[in-house]
Amino acid sequence: MSDHDAGPGNLPPGQIESEDFPRFGLGKFAFRFPEDPANVEISVRGDVGTPVTIRGEALASLPRHDQVSDFHCVTTWTKRSLHWSGFRFRDFYEMLAEPRAHPDADASLVVLRAQDGYDQSLPLGDLLAPEVLLADRLDGRPLPIAHGAPLRLVAPAHYGYKNLKHLCGVELWRDDRAYRFAGPGFMDHPRARVELEERGKGVPAWILRRVYPALVPPVRWLFRVALERRQTRP
Repeated sequence: MSDHDAGPGNLPPGQIESEDFPRFGLGKFAFRFPEDPANVEISVRGDVGTPVTIRGEALASLPRHDQVSDFHCVTTWTKRSLHWSGFRFRDFYEMLAEPRAHPDADASLVVLRAQDGYDQSLPLGDLLAPEVLLADRLDGRPLPIAHGAPLRLVAPAHYGYKNLKHLCGVELWRDDRAYRFAGPGFMDHPRARVELEERGKGVPAWILRRVYPALVPPVRWLFRVALERRQTRP
């Protein structure tokens, strides 16, 4: 099956099309990489009846889904028409996580954990949208380290900082008591929807739209240097 949400038309407010798709993120994660990029597994914890770990062979039993989506970085650049392949989060939740872990009925906040120590959160309802993937392939090839190997979240309706790389854990909570975002507070929007320009929390979007572009070149350089060092190490 295939979807395409990146057709012709205007970009979202404040976004500029990028010719390339760089490794990018919070600066302190530039030199952090997954401990075991070949190990595909997702722990399911939180307000659940039975904590479980779902491994690669179980994920492989899910229907595979391909889609073409735009990626919108909160810092105002957009890479259009990326070809992703993986498994719908909805299938993962309904066919594996829910029947095995038995989350509480009112556990509606999902905290996502990554192998590099990054974390994020989204409402469960947002993650159950049909275009949200657990992706393991990009543009017809296995997902590279630069973009989240072995597994990453693809949530096209949300800014890139919600599209967590190197996914290894899913926690389902009744509230946000177990989640404290490690990044800057103004970037901690609970939903970060691109259509509504929810760039951050407590700071108007138009201000962030003006400030962020100045940060892009040094952050791109930092992440490029970190990746080159990792690729050339013994």
